[in-house]
Amino acid sequence: MVLKTFGWSFAITALGLVAAVLYGGWEAFGIVAILCVLEISLSFDNAVVNAGILKKMNAFWQKIFLTIGILIAVFGMRLVFPVVIVAISAKIGPIEAVNLAFNDAERYEQLVTDAHPSIAAFGGMFLLMIFLDFIFEDRDIKWLGWLERPLAKLGKIDMLSVCIALIVLAISAMTFATHAHQHAGHADKTSTVLLSGVFGLITYLIVGGLSGFFENKLEEEEEREHEAEEEAKRKGKPVSAVQLAGKAAFFMFLYLEVLDASFSFDGVIGAFAITNDIVLMALGLGVGAMYVRSLTVYLVRQGTLDDYVYLEHGAHYAIGALALILMVSIRYQIPELVTGLIGVALIGWSFWSSVRRNRALAAEGKADSSGKTEVSSGV
Repeated sequence: MVLKTFGWSFAITALGLVAAVLYGGWEAFGIVAILCVLEISLSFDNAVVNAGILKKMNAFWQKIFLTIGILIAVFGMRLVFPVVIVAISAKIGPIEAVNLAFNDAERYEQLVTDAHPSIAAFGGMFLLMIFLDFIFEDRDIKWLGWLERPLAKLGKIDMLSVCIALIVLAISAMTFATHAHQHAGHADKTSTVLLSGVFGLITYLIVGGLSGFFENKLEEEEEREHEAEEEAKRKGKPVSAVQLAGKAAFFMFLYLEVLDASFSFDGVIGAFAITNDIVLMALGLGVGAMYVRSLTVYLVRQGTLDDYVYLEHGAHYAIGALALILMVSIRYQIPELVTGLIGVALIGWSFWSSVRRNRALAAEGKADSSGKTEVSSGV
């Protein structure tokens, strides 16, 4: 079962790691491996959400999502999107960006280094909003209860996450951006950081708005179909399976694509905290995206991986750490290994906490498969 579901992911992992060694040696191998782990971990909640919605779709729409959807996810978001970010920030064409990355590494590094403050500000704000909206939400299951309970109470204040994000942006622009690192030394990038950060915030709000729009549409279609089914049952008429799978399934597909794009943003933008090389980025994120697909299929068939309830928390704390690292990196260079290991450590910690929780609940005979009971790791 595991080999059948993850076989393609294992094969592409091997090819990706070999390509990384051939491209940049063992250092590139390490970067791609870290990117793979981060992408898989940060997208774990994506797989869980996808699986929950995919179960409601008929076989035809499931196949559409797992074929066309994965092409959009892998080649669109993980491979093309990093190139677009570099091209826009460095003010060059996408084809020129790829050409420079392969044929003129020194010039490419100079352009990306000069554009890094804008990339970091944009990505830092986007990731920070994801993290803030997560920790300010009152959740049934809490990992670090001593921290998450008071933050959930603060989260009742409207627009608090936006206010904090703007404060962080203003402080970063007045401190780190005044002596931002550049290829030829240091330069004042205050206005660039402010503008890029605001665009990052706007992008997050737009993506969140689209997700909410399609989610509402999906709920409306499901409600209509439920009412139609009940009416048909009362009149003794057969219910059309095609009709019930039509509009609702279409909105499910659109909703899944928007959700997948929004989840992809954190992995793609977080990757810039680890490396600016779009080749290594594409290899690491592309391999990670294949595992997201495999996890989604596995969850639809088995529904067991969501037992590790703290993984979502660990992934979001890793997102928060990456956001802060991006903002600090506007001025200071942070080693790629340090950046990658912080995220991996947080996710590994949350996984181990999940395992301990499951063992404790099993020992007490109180395992709740629905996950509705408030449980904290006690850390």
